[in-house]
Amino acid sequence: MGLDGEVWQVRGGDGPVGEILIDEADFPWLSGRFTPGPGYDTVRDLFARELALLERDSEDDREAGEAWEAAYDEIRRRVSLASPDGPVAEFLLHIEGDRAWFRWSEEPFAD
Repeated sequence: MGLDGEVWQVRGGDGPVGEILIDEADFPWLSGRFTPGPGYDTVRDLFARELALLERDSEDDREAGEAWEAAYDEIRRRVSLASPDGPVAEFLLHIEGDRAWFRWSEEPFAD
């Protein structure tokens, strides 16, 4: 796929949130080593909450699903994702420790 070694940027209103060095591509997901930036502390807890809710949602808990959507909406409000070619229109991003995995689109995702 030719994406290994690319560096993607996670950006936020409080400065750079971090970088993702792509080391694995399993369409439609990309994953890599996450290096936090100065703005990461402001969103770290959001990403931890999002993953915890995602795990609960996978157990078919409707309330957790709605809570996950609200948590992820907050992430999307606070951060953006940029490929080496520039910002992407839509993304689904997870960060845990020094790993990040995401899917992205140049067009908004369908509902």
